[in-house]
Amino acid sequence: MRLVLFDLDNTLVDRAEGVRRWAWEFCAEHRLGEEDADWLVAADRDGLEPREAFFTAVRERFALHETVPQLLEDFHERHPALIPVAPGVRGGLPRLRAAGWRIGIVTNGDAEQQLATLVCTGLAGLVDGWAISAHEGVGKPDRRLFEIAAGRCEAPLKGGWMVDSAAADITGGRAAGLHTVWVDRGRRWPEDDGAPDHVVGDAAGAIELLLR
Repeated sequence: MRLVLFDLDNTLVDRAEGVRRWAWEFCAEHRLGEEDADWLVAADRDGLEPREAFFTAVRERFALHETVPQLLEDFHERHPALIPVAPGVRGGLPRLRAAGWRIGIVTNGDAEQQLATLVCTGLAGLVDGWAISAHEGVGKPDRRLFEIAAGRCEAPLKGGWMVDSAAADITGGRAAGLHTVWVDRGRRWPEDDGAPDHVVGDAAGAIELLLR
């Protein structure tokens, strides 16, 4: 039985576009300008900025009356509904399953937020299992998160595949014995890291690669 583990944010879903949509809504609600939406997207740092630090900076910059916990709660409630599934994924995942693949999702992040994203996008019904770092108490690139996901998919980790857009997580997948596919999103692979087995432009390209 073949196993493939996909990253979620900016691999199976376009988290960056979801943040842009949220920023536009946020600015419209607070009567802010286009340059403020650009600032929000930049301050998010592609999801790398810790959420509490991000919303502390947002509150201070725009002198908001909402508390940081309120801003964070509003974001967690709204953002998942704004995240689009990456092109080719909705049709591609069923094709993988029909070809005999077991499909898992391995993602770092807030458990409630990531689970909401899985549900809102419909991906929860297209895969065999998932492992979310905040829920499991361990995150990528640690091998243990890959092992948890493989167990949920009832498939062996050895000989499996990992598809991810983060170079560090690809390195972790390789260390766990997985074949690796990097979704480059138009970027160059960091020269100080060992190269992935394959490089594709998006998740659809990875799916086609696996179906060959």
